[in-house]
Amino acid sequence: MSNYADCLAVIKNILDEHCGVEQSLVGPQSRLQADLGLDSVGLLSLALELENAFEMYLGEDADNPPETVDDVARLILYRQSEMRDAS
Repeated sequence: MSNYADCLAVIKNILDEHCGVEQSLVGPQSRLQADLGLDSVGLLSLALELENAFEMYLGEDADNPPETVDDVARLILYRQSEMRDAS
């Protein structure tokens, strides 16, 4: 189980290594598209790398996708709690 700070660190690292976003530009309230400049390919790359890193399926809501780094971190923590509760 990760904590919030761990999730943010992994998200920042993936954004840097796989999406070309410098870590110093990333904060919890950073908007994935408007602030960090991710396009559909960048968002897909982020999602896939996060699923690999956390060994889970994110399954974000298509009608209400995560918009900020905070939204992504909270989604990861929520999915982890679901997995823990299911075991």
